[in-house]
Amino acid sequence: MELVKRNYYWWNRWAGFALLILLAVVTPIGTILFKLFEKPGSSWSHIVDNLLFGYFQNTLLLLIGVALVTFLLGVSTAWLVSNYNFPGRKYFEWLLILPLGFPGYIMAYTYVGILDYTGPIQGFLRNTLGISVRGSLIDIMNLPGAIFILSITLFPYVFLISRTSFLQQSKTLQEAASLLGSNRLNTFIKVALPLARPAIVAGIALASMEVLNDYGTVKYFGVNTFTTGIFRAWFSMGDASTAIYLAGILMVFVFVILYIESLQRGNKRYSFNASSHKPTARVNVSSGKKALYFSICATLFAVSFFIPFLQILYWVSMTYHKVANADFLMLIYRSFSLAAISGILVVLFSVVLLYALRLSPFNWVKNVTKIATLGYAVPGAVIAVGIMIPFLAFDKWVFSTFFPNYNPGLIFSGTLFALGFAYVVRFMAVGYNPVDAGFQKIGIHVNEASRLLGTRSSRTLWKIDLPLIKTGLFTGILLVFVDVLKELPLTLILRPFNYHTLATKAFDMATNEMIAESANAALVIILTGIIPIIFLNKMIKNREV
Repeated sequence: MELVKRNYYWWNRWAGFALLILLAVVTPIGTILFKLFEKPGSSWSHIVDNLLFGYFQNTLLLLIGVALVTFLLGVSTAWLVSNYNFPGRKYFEWLLILPLGFPGYIMAYTYVGILDYTGPIQGFLRNTLGISVRGSLIDIMNLPGAIFILSITLFPYVFLISRTSFLQQSKTLQEAASLLGSNRLNTFIKVALPLARPAIVAGIALASMEVLNDYGTVKYFGVNTFTTGIFRAWFSMGDASTAIYLAGILMVFVFVILYIESLQRGNKRYSFNASSHKPTARVNVSSGKKALYFSICATLFAVSFFIPFLQILYWVSMTYHKVANADFLMLIYRSFSLAAISGILVVLFSVVLLYALRLSPFNWVKNVTKIATLGYAVPGAVIAVGIMIPFLAFDKWVFSTFFPNYNPGLIFSGTLFALGFAYVVRFMAVGYNPVDAGFQKIGIHVNEASRLLGTRSSRTLWKIDLPLIKTGLFTGILLVFVDVLKELPLTLILRPFNYHTLATKAFDMATNEMIAESANAALVIILTGIIPIIFLNKMIKNREV
């Protein structure tokens, strides 16, 4: 086979565009790091003396608790649906992913309503059984309750990645373990679990990132974490410097999680010979075990999605006639428009980054693309603070330079521009990965053939590459669209005055004791969030051969 020598240039306009995107994306983190060298604000001493230990303790316990519970729920159910035949198994493969469409803050106030005095459970106890309970049936508005809520909404991260890993493991390994006298449980503990360990840790790391980003659940339950501390310092105390210091500490948690995940994964690679690979065979079990496995999966699905979703539907049936009006339709239009524009921008920038890498596959370009997609690991509150501060400074400079005697109002900070910019920073990785997968599928040879025929890089991209990766482009836009629709802490900080999205409206109404009315916005978010779950399940099914 003749080897074709490829000539790459270390610099071109695509690389320049990639650098500009990198500079924009790292602005929030760079701002936080730079401001940490300044003196803390006047509220810092109060925070240190009275609140800092509580922030640290609650954040750490929340991380540990959610990590343990998501591990137990996600890995156990992933193993069951991947290795055993029982009634409903093929449905639980995708039903157990549905909780990802349920934002944690919506799940939080839904369960409070279910367990409340006026909720369906206590109503049944009073009206049917004559049992009266004062207050809530179970008090979940505390740290254990927050762990429960976040775990049942985030365990699908572990379930998805673990299930994919279990499906890719070869039947040969299990047969070898069986020949050595190992039963199914020992095979799981000693063979399957160690092989899936990098994937499981990656899933737990994703769930942990979402825990650090969460504001709605912990705020509603009154659990003080670093995220709620940032909001308190910024809005209640008006102390930006203290908010920056808290954001810096929160970033330490992020770096530790990323380091642990990277350290655990290391250079481990589990491979197999494709010609001899046998997919994992599912086992037929006894009727008793079938009933047990069905009960486990059905109970988890009911608790994590079906019951709260029914409660949402019930509230909507009671209040839609009061909420579903022209203002609500305008709210949907604004939210969808903002999410769609953000998705298109993210995918556009992702294409630029990846095309720069295709034309100049040098280490420095690879590093640029990696760093540019790290925003998803950064909590939304941190990104918001890191964007608001330089934007406010730039607005002040514009006012003093061009409008010394007139204040035209906010130009960048507190506008949709700042909000859209923050969405691009936060969700770059979400849109980048599907586009990257599309480019990898078509390879480099088609692109090179076009270039050899004298076609410019931009025309090659427009005429050849983009039509071939349109599925990846659509998937990237869709995933970003759904994430933007659910995003709460970042939107609360950066939104223009009196500007609502579906997420902020649902949270605002719930915190003002209008839980039933908030269900209408929540239902739109949940139904929209289910769409990409269908694509996720199809992608995994395609790997199951």
